[in-house]
Amino acid sequence: MTVRVATVPASRPFVDTLARGLLAEHGGDPVALARVRVLLHTQRAVRALRETLLRLHGGAMLLPDIRALDGDLDEEEDLGPDEEEDLGLDSSAPPAIGALERRLLLAELVRAKQPGAPGAQAMALAAELARLLDEMQTARVDFAALDDLVPGDLAEHWRETLEFLAIIADAWPKVLAERGLIDPAARRVRALEALAAQYRRAPPDSPVVAAGSTGSRPATADLLAAVAGLPRGLVLLPGLDRGIDDASWEALDETHPQFGLKALLERLGVDRRRVPAWPEAEEEETPRAALVRELMRPGATVEKWRDLGHVGADAVDGLEAAACPDARTEAETAALAMRRALEEPGRTAALVTADRGLARRVRAELGRWGLEADDSAGRPLADTEPGVFLRLVVDALARGLAPVPLLALLKHPLSRGGGARADFLRRARQLECACLRGPRPAPGFAGLKAALAAARKAAPEEKRPPPAEDLFDWLDRLAAAADPLARALAEPSVALVDLVAAHRAFAERLSTGEDGAPAVWKHDAGSDCRKLFDEFEDAAAGLRPIPGADYAAVLDDALKGAALRPVRDRRPRLFVWGPLEARLLRADLVVLGGLNEGSWPREAAADPWLGRHMRARIGLELPERFVGLAAHDFAQLLHAPRVLLTRAATADGTPTVKARWLTRLEAVLQGAGLAPGASPWPAWRAALDPAGGPPRPVPPPAP
Repeated sequence: MTVRVATVPASRPFVDTLARGLLAEHGGDPVALARVRVLLHTQRAVRALRETLLRLHGGAMLLPDIRALDGDLDEEEDLGPDEEEDLGLDSSAPPAIGALERRLLLAELVRAKQPGAPGAQAMALAAELARLLDEMQTARVDFAALDDLVPGDLAEHWRETLEFLAIIADAWPKVLAERGLIDPAARRVRALEALAAQYRRAPPDSPVVAAGSTGSRPATADLLAAVAGLPRGLVLLPGLDRGIDDASWEALDETHPQFGLKALLERLGVDRRRVPAWPEAEEEETPRAALVRELMRPGATVEKWRDLGHVGADAVDGLEAAACPDARTEAETAALAMRRALEEPGRTAALVTADRGLARRVRAELGRWGLEADDSAGRPLADTEPGVFLRLVVDALARGLAPVPLLALLKHPLSRGGGARADFLRRARQLECACLRGPRPAPGFAGLKAALAAARKAAPEEKRPPPAEDLFDWLDRLAAAADPLARALAEPSVALVDLVAAHRAFAERLSTGEDGAPAVWKHDAGSDCRKLFDEFEDAAAGLRPIPGADYAAVLDDALKGAALRPVRDRRPRLFVWGPLEARLLRADLVVLGGLNEGSWPREAAADPWLGRHMRARIGLELPERFVGLAAHDFAQLLHAPRVLLTRAATADGTPTVKARWLTRLEAVLQGAGLAPGASPWPAWRAALDPAGGPPRPVPPPAP
């Protein structure tokens, strides 16, 4: 069987090259182009290809059938029901269970296994169980493999761990069967398997292109093999290094960026030397390609670093490095470089990092110029204005209306109490001045009213507020609205659905303004929070009662597990991408940020369930495999024409360790007698915020 495999060199922008190739091959006949099916690895790559085709075509056109065949579990790229059905999944397959519903059900099973477990602990264990479920189903590992995993010579706690894992091996399948649902990862695997079987059974007459995936998952690799064997199929690989020497190719291990591609080519039975470049990608060996190949050279052939004369000075053209003393300086440097890119019309800049803290700092720094970057990861709903408000509602009542959480709630911009915001804020300030700046009042609204009465009694007659500003009636109205939720939070056992309903009712009452509409559900973030609460109520129905004190942990887990996605109908020039998304995308300036161990590559999460040898024994991936994927992304990005490498020497006052690839890059450049270009950004940043000169004491406040 003849298989068709090609590659887009890492020096070329993948999506642009793919789009040009499709237009060159099929663009002469709009109907023929519309019959082409393109399978990409993420939904974000799908959007990028559609936008690129429209841009290159210069107007409206019949687009190819572009679908996402895979996704990353950590990047919220699971296939939706429509995509799964379009990939060939039988419509009779059970629907996938929602992420929030799954965590709540798993947390209930955890509480049944460990009675008395705190809410935060139960939700954390549920999240880890969900992650293990996804891993095992994606790797197509049978849960029966857990039964014989622990030999007799291992510690007893491993046996206890496996007894706990009976939750997902025995109890969880029964829960899904009762509800007529299936895990998202299992449904995705079914969809990919169904499409591969369909292609083998009835090969389509129209072209099929599977582009950008390395086949790191078994079901995806099966589908790529099926596409490669189609009469008009093509597998388009990202950045296959055809210039690597044979000794290095044979010595590749799982931490090398080419390891995944090597495994896929061996699966397809294709010699890497016979893989051609995509027709629109010129056959070229750029100076940067030689540099990247050397810094990624496997340890078995690293002795070739003795002769690096073939790495010329052109390899560092457009390559800059900025070592920053701390995370704040790194964010300011990256933001300044991105701001400078906008001085040239039409130019784009992207920060690529797995460090979400750095991403947030850079977005905040861009705000000084009134700029907003398109952050593909969005923001957790817990950090949005309505998300913070919803958390403060529970926090204030759960802590007995202690002064700090109470004032945080009352002064939140969404707190209105059914009237004008200014009137509500004035009463909150009067309450603060009257009884919240001294000894802490007794818990609850009764304690507040007692403290207020005592303060009024002790105050001189002339300083008492007039009757029109009486706070007792105001507190009574707040107490009446909050009473159902306050009582539920104090109960030792209460239905979760009742807690959610009471929480929603009080949040709506407290955020209702003069217009009579709850402000908490307004705008994009509020709309997403409302949808989440609808899902929350549906998922909580039928669950066993929980202690009211656990509700805060359950709420935080729900809000942190959902994200506010950016609006897609604009044309941004500044981006913040994760490494997975950036694999196929390209900007004029690429800032590779957070180049420290733990970020590049991202530190593998400790597996609380299975040891390293256990994972290997049942067929789960080891951490080295994820290092190899991160290395592939780093190597792809380093081929961009202009690259700025940044890292922080300290994080929270603790010294950091530079990323292994940055250390290797410095070693290769030193051996070749080269160095990255001197970066002007640290000096420009210092000039932007001068901090020199003698310190000037600030006088004490004098209200």
